[in-house]
Amino acid sequence: MDTTHRVLILGGGFGGLYAAQALKNAPVQVTLLDRRNFHLFQPLLYQVATGALSPGEIASPLRSVLRRQKNTQVLLGEATDLDAEHHRLVLDDGQTVEYDSLIVATGSADSYFGHDDWRRNAPGLKSIEEATEIRHKILYAFEAAEREHDPQKQREWLTFVIVGAGPTGVELAGALAEIAHDTLRHDFRSIHPQDARIFLLEGTPRILPSYPEDLSAKAKASLIKLRVTPQTGVFVTDIDDGGVAVKTPGGNERIAARTVIWAAGVRPSPFADVLERRAGAPRDKRGQVVVNGDCSLPAHPEIFVIGDLAYIEQDGKPLPGVAPVAMQQGEYVAKLIRERLRGGTLPPFRHRDKGSLAVIGRASAVAQIGSLHMSGLLAWLTWLFVHLMYLVEFSNRVLVFIQWGFLYLTFNRGARLITGPDPSGRRAASVDESLAPTLKR
Repeated sequence: MDTTHRVLILGGGFGGLYAAQALKNAPVQVTLLDRRNFHLFQPLLYQVATGALSPGEIASPLRSVLRRQKNTQVLLGEATDLDAEHHRLVLDDGQTVEYDSLIVATGSADSYFGHDDWRRNAPGLKSIEEATEIRHKILYAFEAAEREHDPQKQREWLTFVIVGAGPTGVELAGALAEIAHDTLRHDFRSIHPQDARIFLLEGTPRILPSYPEDLSAKAKASLIKLRVTPQTGVFVTDIDDGGVAVKTPGGNERIAARTVIWAAGVRPSPFADVLERRAGAPRDKRGQVVVNGDCSLPAHPEIFVIGDLAYIEQDGKPLPGVAPVAMQQGEYVAKLIRERLRGGTLPPFRHRDKGSLAVIGRASAVAQIGSLHMSGLLAWLTWLFVHLMYLVEFSNRVLVFIQWGFLYLTFNRGARLITGPDPSGRRAASVDESLAPTLKR
């Protein structure tokens, strides 16, 4: 009978992948389960959404990444239930996977704060599908404006609203401004893409609210220079296919816009409900799973929850749901499992804050690294280096580096493709369809 300790990792994001890699050569059998067959570098999803990169340049097949780890198996599947008492994970097809230690790293999803119907008109940015949907919406807006003869409707097509001014929203706004003012500047005949209006809405008093005030102010100044309109203290009250209704300090207003992108909030993945129901996992007010200092569940020390799904405090403050936290937690839990097998343990997890980075535009970014605050070109170069180094595969680093160099020199975004069905449900008629009535006659 095989008595090798079985470690089951649910989720191939930053936390899950780093945990698996940290267990290389450990005396355990590792199974990594994900409903996708690739690891996605989410911090660069906005570049897929704005045509700077293609999906394959920021995604790496999990089997390829882990192919040299002889103690690791990758399974494609979706977990829907848990038998915590018998240490079994239940998949959507009814099959089960047994474990001795379970690491749950299923991440987060977009939160529309109780208005899930807004998703139809304001997609979020958590997956490749959403990124290509946003790319479709952005590029289609310019194409529709080119065909439109009504000045008011044309103005609506050339108005873009991004809800949420955290790092994702700020980076999207800067990239969208570059598309309008540089990339597409000479591509159209009936419209001037540089006339596009870009609104960045934030409910808190300043953009990048988790950053120091001086960096928030510099980021705002850089966005205004790019002709983005940041609006703070603004709350969205409704979104439909014609625009956004907002509540501002001055009253209720409406922004007529055909393109709205959601970057305002996240919620834990649905597996948090399974952990609460099957393993008695406590939840905080936002729905995250409250874990012990070693990232384990209070009632089930063999189950660990890491990344965006986990609520854990350090020095009286909750750790943010960012990639570096998930990476470090994955490595910590892997090390803890090794220690437990030797009969030992580890001190509680402590996050080593390596700083925060947000790019705004060409040669423009803000960075906080310890007590050092940077902005402008130096911060931008730091952002480039850090993101290149965190890409999982070397081939991806080379491809992304080449694409960025080409983009910097030419402003050309090579992945400006309108693919897939129209997210709004409309479908442009093909030439054959438009001629069909005539041909029949």
